[in-house]
Amino acid sequence: MSGPSPDTHEAREPLENKAQLIEALSKGSKPKADWRIGTEHEKFPFLTDTLKPVLYDGPRSIRALLEGLRDRFGWQGVYENDNIIALSDPHGMGNVSLEPGGQFELSGAPLKTVHDTCEEVNEHLVQVREIGDALGIGFLGLGASPTWTRAETPMMPKGRYKIMAPYMDKVGRYGRDMMFRTCTVQVNLDFGSEADMVKKLRVSLALQPVATALFANSPFLEGKPNGFLSFRSEVWTDTDKARSGMLPFAFEPGMGFERYVDYALDVPMYFVMRDGKYINTAGESFRKFLDGKLPQLPGEKPVAKDWADHITTIFPEVRLKQYLEMRGTDSGPWRRLCALPALWAGVLYEAGPLDAAWDLAKSWTAVERQALRDAVPRQGLKAMIRGRTVQDIARDMLKLSRAGLEQRNQQGCKGKTEASFLDVLDETVATGKTAAENLLDLYHGAWKGNVERVFRDFAY
Repeated sequence: MSGPSPDTHEAREPLENKAQLIEALSKGSKPKADWRIGTEHEKFPFLTDTLKPVLYDGPRSIRALLEGLRDRFGWQGVYENDNIIALSDPHGMGNVSLEPGGQFELSGAPLKTVHDTCEEVNEHLVQVREIGDALGIGFLGLGASPTWTRAETPMMPKGRYKIMAPYMDKVGRYGRDMMFRTCTVQVNLDFGSEADMVKKLRVSLALQPVATALFANSPFLEGKPNGFLSFRSEVWTDTDKARSGMLPFAFEPGMGFERYVDYALDVPMYFVMRDGKYINTAGESFRKFLDGKLPQLPGEKPVAKDWADHITTIFPEVRLKQYLEMRGTDSGPWRRLCALPALWAGVLYEAGPLDAAWDLAKSWTAVERQALRDAVPRQGLKAMIRGRTVQDIARDMLKLSRAGLEQRNQQGCKGKTEASFLDVLDETVATGKTAAENLLDLYHGAWKGNVERVFRDFAY
């Protein structure tokens, strides 16, 4: 979940009309030579002796983690009401932020290759382990917290969460689970033009359920199996339908930046920031704000930062900003954190694989795409569309991704291309078993029904 956008001179530019919002998105178009890969991932901090969640304050706390990273590794602290709530790299290379329940997120820098972004992930994990070990805090990469109840999960001291949580209760069953008990890994990728954006958006939306299945890794909740392979993905089916989902309009004629802006204008707002304070605008329309008719700020029109903040509160399976965010996958171990950017960069960043990927999915109807998306959280690779299993489609998708990465020919250690990061996903497809199913085998076997073993066996 993104935080507030930076408060720069450009961010304070007044917004008078929809054309400015369209232009803001279109500025994301870049020549291919400038396309980059940005990886984000979340993980659950836990106390290594009790396996309980980490509170914000105290000697072994989220605050202590952030301050330790700041002091030891030169990050800059970001504060809200004297509370350190994030870290930024002084050279502009990514940041560390907090999700509502204390989930630790690395929002990586836009980097040239998957090798670079994987090295960044590795360095981050080295840093958090060093500080965490001294505090008796570990980190777990799963799509959902495996043992904690909502009640025992803390809320971080960020103003936006005090607005979001009560609103979530009004619009879906799983909003608080999404906020406090899930973790994701996602990759942010560029586009070259409006037409290129539309093509990449359609391919990634259609195939997002395939990625969800490949990365399914959240089969436990409150100490027992929850009936899903990706509970995190299931959560999004009933969190807030006005701001999530498969965006069927993206596949209709006329799709472009303007169509997405029209959608975003009518997604209910959460807040507006003024003088560092959150103003609760939950349920209001940004369209009204643009017309100067927001009840909380009568007669006032938005600035660019308000729009940037608003589009971070929209949560579809793929989100458009000045780049595309692939949002459909559960967090997991290190190899899978590196596999996700490889999967999507291979499919989307070369014309041949992108065209072939569209051929896989272009005949699917909106009803079929939605049915697939709804089936995957429970069925994983066994879900079906048009008589084909997700396992079969995933095999095709991985072949296309590997071809794209080989074509990119970005070589790393020992001359290996980025395609080597797909090996863990090839293993998943070959066995037909997701990471979640492997965890369930352990639960029913060696763990003898003790979910707490996941903290010992799968912590970073």
